[in-house]
Amino acid sequence: MKILMVNKFLYPNGGSETYIFKLGEALMNMGHEVQYFGMEHEGRCVGNKAEAYTSDMDFHGGSKLSKLTYPIKTIYSKEARKKIRLVLDDFKPDVVHLNNFNYQLTPSVILEVVKWRKENSRKCKIFFTAHDYQLLCPNHMFNNPKTHENCEKCVGGHFANCIKGRCIHGSAAKSVVGAMEAYFWKYKGTYKYIDKMICCSEFMKNKMDTNPVFAGKTVAMHNFITHADKGPTKDREAEDNYVLYFGRYSEEKGIRTLIDACKALPEINFVFAGSGEYAEEINKLENGKNVGFKTGEDLDKLIRNAEFTVYPSEWYENCPFSVMESQERLVPVVGANIGGIPELVEDSVTGKLFTSGDSKELTDAIRNLWNDIKELDKYRDNLKKIKRLDADEYAIELIKKYGE
Repeated sequence: MKILMVNKFLYPNGGSETYIFKLGEALMNMGHEVQYFGMEHEGRCVGNKAEAYTSDMDFHGGSKLSKLTYPIKTIYSKEARKKIRLVLDDFKPDVVHLNNFNYQLTPSVILEVVKWRKENSRKCKIFFTAHDYQLLCPNHMFNNPKTHENCEKCVGGHFANCIKGRCIHGSAAKSVVGAMEAYFWKYKGTYKYIDKMICCSEFMKNKMDTNPVFAGKTVAMHNFITHADKGPTKDREAEDNYVLYFGRYSEEKGIRTLIDACKALPEINFVFAGSGEYAEEINKLENGKNVGFKTGEDLDKLIRNAEFTVYPSEWYENCPFSVMESQERLVPVVGANIGGIPELVEDSVTGKLFTSGDSKELTDAIRNLWNDIKELDKYRDNLKKIKRLDADEYAIELIKKYGE
């Protein structure tokens, strides 16, 4: 089978890129052909034989002229249609698997795939993995960046609310462009051509199903993981026991709430691994240590040596890797009861859930678990029974979906 992966970034940039690289590798290991389409970039590490890519769109830089044309290009792209057509003619895929494409590539690529398969009598299927809520919410998070409140006002296609709330970077201009983009593709009905949507949580699937165009096409598949060596847990008698948070230091991630909990628990040591706007406040904590952004073996060691980790998010998380990475190492998680987190953390079985944004409830959950070694051991034993798909297993399941 020939699969064309479409994603605006073709270099390591975030979760969706990790997804397409590892999934593509797994599919190729199974004997399938995989090529990639997206923007050209000096860091690009995958591609296609036609060597066709769109121009790099840098919203934070570029000339004044290019910035003037960006609003148009983020809605519709002739270049993207032209370039993906070159790849389609050369590669002749059986499946076009869309990932993050809005704004840089635009849904224009869908129209070209539809046109190409009609002109060539091809049965090329169009799949889409939803990494966020972009097709329902112009700012893709269901969260107002000004008030930091979760918001679903745009559900049902009421995208003018994005402008009212200045939901894209707090900018009126950007919010207008985002709303225009959403309305344009809604009225063209382009998303009806997507054959199947992969949602990384049941929560996301339920949100996507609110759109009649998507309902009946969605399927929930939790993200795959890289299986870690479960190995022995840390020395329980060590004097440097700590609770770990790793991720972005931002409001929607619940950092403000966690900082409040830290202050109320001076007897507990906290380690923060990440970066973001709350770094300075974390540095001021007497019982908190900010070790900065960590990856690889350094992060692995931090997770393994933690008593447990905390995931206090306050937006509609989908299927956070931080939770799965902790659990894979038999480290329990105290997680916010929001979005897809409860699908990963079974309360009082594999970890603890608390009401998102409630610092007192979070404080109590951390204190109780810190003081209850038997409960921690119970969670660790239960985590041994959890089986999550790795990239190869996920690819096998996806191939079945491609063929349906």
